[in-house]
Amino acid sequence: MKRELTMWITWYLVTVMFLFGITPKVEAGFSPSALHSQAQINRSGDVEKIRNFLEIKMVRERLHAYGFSQEEIQMKLNRLTDDQIHRVALQIDELQVGGNGGEVAIIVILVFILFVLLIYVTGHRIFVK
Repeated sequence: MKRELTMWITWYLVTVMFLFGITPKVEAGFSPSALHSQAQINRSGDVEKIRNFLEIKMVRERLHAYGFSQEEIQMKLNRLTDDQIHRVALQIDELQVGGNGGEVAIIVILVFILFVLLIYVTGHRIFVK
């Protein structure tokens, strides 16, 4: 009975992993039109967003480590065109501070539960001395 159950679970997992493996990874998103993005450019708001980002201590220290002074940063910021400033501001909005640690934790927990369940179903015992 246990051998048949183990065989079914094994083949089920092999089939599922095969299906996950052959499924193509699709990444899609909206493609904004050029006229729409040009209409929403607000230089003063975007510059303020960039300045607020540059005031973050970690960003300021990292730029200083690369050898940029505050005057150099402001000079380079003033030389950017409206479109470049808008693109930088949009990239700042898209940053994910801290990453996605939650998804990784859930996957690790699920793999651990699956491992423990598989050991329990097969009847193996683990002793730690």
